[in-house]
Amino acid sequence: MKDFLKYVFATVVGIIVFTIVAGILGMMSLVGMIASGEATQDVDENSVLVLNLSGTMEEQAEDNIFAQYSGSIANTMGLQETLAAIQKAKDNEHVKGIYIEAGMFSADFAQIQELRDALLDFKKSGKWIIAYGDIYTQGTYYLSSAADKVYLNPQGEIDWHGIGAQPMFVKDLLNKFGVKFQVVKVGKYKSATEMFTEEKMSDFNRHQTEVYINGLWNNICQAVSESRKVSVAQLNAYADSLITFANQQDLIKMKMVDGLLYHDQIKAEVKKLMKLEEDKDINQVSIADMQNVKEELDGKEIAVYYAYGDIVDSEDTGLMSGGGHQIVSGKTCKDLEKLMDDDDVKAVVIRVNSPGGSAFASEQLWRQITLLKAKKPVVVSMGGYAASGGYYMSCNANWIVAEPTTLTGSIGIYGMIPDFSQLVTQKLGVKFDEVKTNKHSTFGTIARPMNAEEIAFLQKHINRGYTLFRKRVADGRKLTVEQVEEIAQGHVFLGQDAIKLKLVDQLGGLDVAIAKAAKLAKLDEYHTQNYPAQRDFVEQLLEKAEKQSDTYLDERMRATLGEYYEPFILIKTINQQSAIQARMPFWMNVR
Repeated sequence: MKDFLKYVFATVVGIIVFTIVAGILGMMSLVGMIASGEATQDVDENSVLVLNLSGTMEEQAEDNIFAQYSGSIANTMGLQETLAAIQKAKDNEHVKGIYIEAGMFSADFAQIQELRDALLDFKKSGKWIIAYGDIYTQGTYYLSSAADKVYLNPQGEIDWHGIGAQPMFVKDLLNKFGVKFQVVKVGKYKSATEMFTEEKMSDFNRHQTEVYINGLWNNICQAVSESRKVSVAQLNAYADSLITFANQQDLIKMKMVDGLLYHDQIKAEVKKLMKLEEDKDINQVSIADMQNVKEELDGKEIAVYYAYGDIVDSEDTGLMSGGGHQIVSGKTCKDLEKLMDDDDVKAVVIRVNSPGGSAFASEQLWRQITLLKAKKPVVVSMGGYAASGGYYMSCNANWIVAEPTTLTGSIGIYGMIPDFSQLVTQKLGVKFDEVKTNKHSTFGTIARPMNAEEIAFLQKHINRGYTLFRKRVADGRKLTVEQVEEIAQGHVFLGQDAIKLKLVDQLGGLDVAIAKAAKLAKLDEYHTQNYPAQRDFVEQLLEKAEKQSDTYLDERMRATLGEYYEPFILIKTINQQSAIQARMPFWMNVR
């Protein structure tokens, strides 16, 4: 018995020691993998940069170490990383060209336009770009049309049909469950609430939507027309005839592609451009590889701060509380305060890509940017969206740069209070009684909807918020309140129209904003540093396991639901929303 216990004890100790050693070795392996990923590297001679257009584009790539290790998170591309890679490739003598492989790629039009402009700038170096795809979406074709040659699989397709917006209305669906929304808003164009209260688009909303989707499409057609030498009228005729299903040979005659090739044949074309023999391998570098190519940091620092996603009071509130990136007001304000106090930072460019969110949080962000501006130049670079709360936080910057396809403005706010009383009392049969000390002691109860007097109080509160919003815009943009009112009312504009209304100062991308910041700071030599910094290994290690799980589930849900993802998450998290919102419509997915 004694020997038995001895052997059992030895076995248990052995298992424990093995587990510890295995854990240490596994950790060392993971750390080694991370360290090797961060090591600087050189580019081999005669290389090609591969731009794989698949997955989702974010403003910054989320460097999730555990996701990379397990392969559990859907592919994401970072706009900042991709633009930097293209610029490095342009300047690197060993990179001879760019190969674009088109796939199922999700990005907003301003992001795609910025990438396209970077590719056109790359071509100024005299280097080549070729594109290949089995299927081109409209977005990937718009981007790929900047290439010298565009190739298609002999059985492939080009999706080319124009842009449409299809807002979804769930009022009748919610009514079936006994749920209604009581809405108080300011702005005849403020249409974010229509999804819950109407059965179709209002006339004002229909008008503004027609204007900006036509503007988006015209931008795309003009760019493709210039690159492919096809008239805009002809491109519209192609869209009307739904060339998605056209014979592939006809696409060559239409000048939409330069040739039909299989995967093995496109490799041969690349080898010809690189003057490689048939049996030689192609030296490929990826976006991730280019991140590790050493870059000299000369001159003073310009900070580039990325603020994108729903604007929220805390991480547990807002449309994307179920997952996705957010602009959390408290954290963002602290980050900007650090940049304000950092004497090494001479100017700050804030990259804003947000449809808005909490009006309270937007005001806090406005305040912090105002304080930052008092100490050093602040330039805002607008991405796909900088509307409502996104415009609120931006309006007092020294200078605002937007892409022609940026959706901005939407100066207006609303309050949206869910009414679950029919669900609770009629559908579920719950009964309520009441005892109170004052007239409005039960304000906000789920037992009943708001009464007329309570709605009037809320309307006054919304009106004050709108008045403040207008004043912030008027002061920041050096306009009168009356001038702002003429372009407010929740009206959404494209960047190319907003510049005429003095809502933005200049059209262009992030590079234009950085150059302006350098000029304002009087810097002849400078380098940029991106903020907030990526989470390091220890920070990710200490993150709660359930949060990692939520992120995985969110990515799967986003991929499955597509354009219906945001409305679903909104309904799911409605009780967590800030009641007073400065936000543009939730259905801004255009196809």
